[in-house]
Amino acid sequence: MGRDLTALFDPGSVAVVGASDDPAKYGHAVASQALRAPGRRPVHLVNRRGGTVLGRTAATSLAAIGEPVELVVISVPGAGFEAAVDDALACGAKAIVGITAGFAEAGPEGLARQQAVADRVRAAGAVLVGPNCLGIADNTTELYLASDRFAPGGVALLSQSGNLALELQLRAAPHGLGFSRFVSLGNQADVTLVDLVEDCARHRATSAIAVYAEDFGDGRAFARAAAAAGKPVVLLTAGRGAASARSAQSHTGALTTSADVVAAACRDAGVELVHTPREMTVVLAALAAGPGTRATGRRTAVFTDGGGHGAIAADAAEDAGLDVPELGARAQERLRTVLWEQSAVGNPVDLAGMGEQNPLSYADTVGELLAADEVDAVLMTGYFGGYAASGGGLGGGAAGAPTGGADGGADGGSVLARGEQRAARAIVTHLAAAPKPLVVQSMYPQSPSCRVLAGAGVPVFAATEDAARALAAMTARRAAGPPGLPALPTPAAPLRDTGYHGVRALLDSAGVPFPPAREITDEAGLLAAAAEFEGPYVLKALHVLHKSDAGGVALRLAGREALLAAHREMHARLGAPSYSVEAMADLTDGIELIVGVNRDPRFGPVALVGLGGVLTETLRDVAFALAPVPARRAEELLRGLRTADLLRGVRGRPAVDVAAAAAVIERVTTVAAAHPEIAELEVNPLLVRPDGALALDARAVLL
Repeated sequence: MGRDLTALFDPGSVAVVGASDDPAKYGHAVASQALRAPGRRPVHLVNRRGGTVLGRTAATSLAAIGEPVELVVISVPGAGFEAAVDDALACGAKAIVGITAGFAEAGPEGLARQQAVADRVRAAGAVLVGPNCLGIADNTTELYLASDRFAPGGVALLSQSGNLALELQLRAAPHGLGFSRFVSLGNQADVTLVDLVEDCARHRATSAIAVYAEDFGDGRAFARAAAAAGKPVVLLTAGRGAASARSAQSHTGALTTSADVVAAACRDAGVELVHTPREMTVVLAALAAGPGTRATGRRTAVFTDGGGHGAIAADAAEDAGLDVPELGARAQERLRTVLWEQSAVGNPVDLAGMGEQNPLSYADTVGELLAADEVDAVLMTGYFGGYAASGGGLGGGAAGAPTGGADGGADGGSVLARGEQRAARAIVTHLAAAPKPLVVQSMYPQSPSCRVLAGAGVPVFAATEDAARALAAMTARRAAGPPGLPALPTPAAPLRDTGYHGVRALLDSAGVPFPPAREITDEAGLLAAAAEFEGPYVLKALHVLHKSDAGGVALRLAGREALLAAHREMHARLGAPSYSVEAMADLTDGIELIVGVNRDPRFGPVALVGLGGVLTETLRDVAFALAPVPARRAEELLRGLRTADLLRGVRGRPAVDVAAAAAVIERVTTVAAAHPEIAELEVNPLLVRPDGALALDARAVLL
């Protein structure tokens, strides 16, 4: 059930320690907000000098209040924070909000102080938000303990940045979005992002959870909480650079950045990952349209009253991951019954000026598109809204199309404006009859006609890319089923032998197939190995990083003489302590893949699959997922690669056994997930042929 945060969001009483009349102090802002609902619960102001604060008598200490206080906000200089926490616990506080800064963010000494405070709070059975936070608010319980007001609504905002929270609030207002709760995360010394996501998931008044986080703490736990929330979670985060990959010792590590890890976790947990505050509000506005407007597929009809808008919108939709297929013959026939001859009905669907002759053609067309079985969602773009906004000014239309109605002038404009608003109401009726995602981009998003649509829950945007992103958020992300996170296996006995053959043995015990091989240290061992299995042979220098780059791999050695010659040449050049003699795999019709796992400090084991071999880092055609990766999910990742056509067979080549490769991926990623001491585990290449898959090389790096 998660932690009980009732005392934090709906306390019976509140005290603000450090309340002040000085507007420059944060204790003034919090105290001012706390007094907005004096009838809901007792609110006590504490200032060590006593006197009055904001016209109310201030207690000189918590003890001087003379009664228990359930929630205490502490906004005092750093030197007095620990004593204030002790006073709060002594007066019975079950929740503390620490505004005071100067702890973990200030260095090791501050971290030690912070940990000691958190330990005391937990030992007393209380909870602590912060320190170094900007307060909390809950509009549903009239709890206002932050410096800013948040318009009421259904979004719970959990943020590590006060300024970003303010920007999100400003951006949300035009979309009619408001907030159920706001929590400034601070240093998460006790109450964590995970605790808050779990609690907001249980909060009935919260319909969506918006998160800005730089520090996930336990990222895997965050992903689990988000996946189990049962309501949308939208994440904005920072630090998506590649610096963390620079010190990696394998291809897997070098290809895995922080951004890849976060994106994989979000994909697997069903979290909407966004990159800017604007995109976050766009996605939240789309999700606010309600659960009944989720698409079951990605087939999108683009509907416009101008060719330029239609072409741009179609590109934007595809960039957002949607499909814009040509409509079938039946759908086109149905559209022909409501449009005129010059209208385009293929997709994009273009009125070509008909809207100026008959504004209801907007509604008729939307109705046909919503009713079409081959359409999952509709993106309407262009001038709609302009007639009512400008008193009936005419749109661009298609070249050669009529440019005005029969009436013309101001009166004609009035007729167009009224007709457009009737069309808006008719669109709402069609949407109720055939509920599918409908998003509108308009040059006049605040016009009366667009406000009719927005009032009915249709997201309306000024920018085409925003409309496309919103529609993508309203579309099912995985046709195969709901998102889910793989459970970590029980830890296995630690890997002791990290040499090439030790790693092979570990993977072989898990069912990963390899060609026959033997480790040798001299020519006698080499000849003995050659007698164990027939050629052609492969010779590899061991304990050499990136063997191929160093010239430490010799392929297609036909017999013992060629093997012996290759060993002498390679040993003279590299002087490796040992070598591996292996049977040469049949590469005919094969594709080389890579499968690896990198252990992230926040999200745990993260898998990488993609096109492998010596060009792995050059081609960078890879996909990521949290490990372990079930075979079904592994097959999805492989079929989603840019070069997936190679797996299906091209230019007369047969298709390869993707299912066999997926089974190996499951085994490799399960082994890595069961060994927390392994920082990087990699099979590269994994040869997949029409008749199965074979691991040709492997390596492991310990933490």
